[in-house]
Amino acid sequence: MRVTRVTNQVGALAARAARLRVLAGPDAGLEIDLPPVGVVIGADRGCDVALTDPSVSSRHCTVSPTAAGFAVADLGSRNGTSIDGVAVQKVVAPPGVILRLGHSLLQLLPADDVVAIPPSGRDHLGALWGDSPGMRTVFAILERAARTDASILFLGESGTGKELAARAVHDESPRRGGPFVVFDCGAATETLVESDLFGHVKGAFTGAAADRQGAFAAADGGTLFLDEIGDLPLALQPKLLRMLEAGEVIPVGSRKPERHDVRVVAATHRDVFGEVARGGFRGDLYYRLAVVEVHLPPLRQRKEDLARLVAIFLERAGATHLVPTIGGPALERLVAYHWPGNVRELRNVITRAVALGGPATSFGELPILLRPAVQGGDGEATARADRPFHEAKQAVADRFEREYLTDLLRRSGGNLSAAARQAGVERKFLYRLLERAGLRQKGGGAGGDGGDGGDGGDGGGHDGGDGQPGDDVAGA
Repeated sequence: MRVTRVTNQVGALAARAARLRVLAGPDAGLEIDLPPVGVVIGADRGCDVALTDPSVSSRHCTVSPTAAGFAVADLGSRNGTSIDGVAVQKVVAPPGVILRLGHSLLQLLPADDVVAIPPSGRDHLGALWGDSPGMRTVFAILERAARTDASILFLGESGTGKELAARAVHDESPRRGGPFVVFDCGAATETLVESDLFGHVKGAFTGAAADRQGAFAAADGGTLFLDEIGDLPLALQPKLLRMLEAGEVIPVGSRKPERHDVRVVAATHRDVFGEVARGGFRGDLYYRLAVVEVHLPPLRQRKEDLARLVAIFLERAGATHLVPTIGGPALERLVAYHWPGNVRELRNVITRAVALGGPATSFGELPILLRPAVQGGDGEATARADRPFHEAKQAVADRFEREYLTDLLRRSGGNLSAAARQAGVERKFLYRLLERAGLRQKGGGAGGDGGDGGDGGDGGGHDGGDGQPGDDVAGA
């Protein structure tokens, strides 16, 4: 058995070793790399992995990565080591297996394999535009994946263009002549989402006056884009998995399965891989959806694309004559801005500037209005109900995270080791937070790292929102 995860996530080219992750118990959240020689796990502080679970023996078991998986050996522990409820003494377990030690659950994850894909020579794919290395890598992956029926999972912040990417894959695929159907799992009501996805027959429930076709039936022969797949109720995930595995759905109120030829492309702002570890999303469904996992970079990580995107939006706003004048202080303001709303926000800024600018003769004359972070009278973040719940919640969380990290770096004088200790987190985790907030570039530093020099850290894609239907912006 092999657990495969294909991703272009920032930092993915720095292959990770096999690792152990604590899913449940007093040490939940702990994750360590497993050396080739293996580790001893137990409650004794002298163990390689020391757990605080009182039901774990002093020297409980050993775990070593092997070519076939993981060699697990119990060391005579009082509560035993078990897999799927079966006590084991000495066994070679497959990658992804979950061990129970006392009251703790430990997952064993395989090492990453790295395959370098040359960047695409194109500067756009469908309505996605970008000449930055990150976008060219995205294009290269999508060009290859589009020729197949492999499922694709898009991850990225709100406004990065996940729906545009899904549409581009459809238009580049052999299914381009079929329908492209969008289904927003986050917008569907929990009571009707099953009917909306799989359809229903007459009399299936109160108000079902006639048979109704679901999203899978509507997408037959084409592509179904499942937006915000992370919001799909757990109870429906096995049914979606059945469709992906067997190509069959059972409409609500029916016992007869229906077969549909559908390619599924999904997107979410959530860290679905992390949700799998926490039990919030089915692992089998994740691995079936994320045959290819594509992280769309936020605009703040690809600012070399700004000038081109500004030109595109000026042309769309009917101000083509201003394109040759792009530059100067006005463009510098855009480059310096954080862009929490990504390309969608940039489109709105340029469209508004053209609408309010009157007969401008140069780009510098346009009124570029950049919105500050929304704050209450006491400086605290304010929740507003002018957009979907998950987007509003994510915006508040992003704003808190960036402000916390900025103050943390200020207090620590830019020393990442000191900052990690002050925040009470692992240094690699702090690196990921800083990169996600745009405060640290991959392989670079956040300010001056007074003691960590040259450690490139772990990259991390940021969980963001969605590309909403009708978001026909050019960008990513």
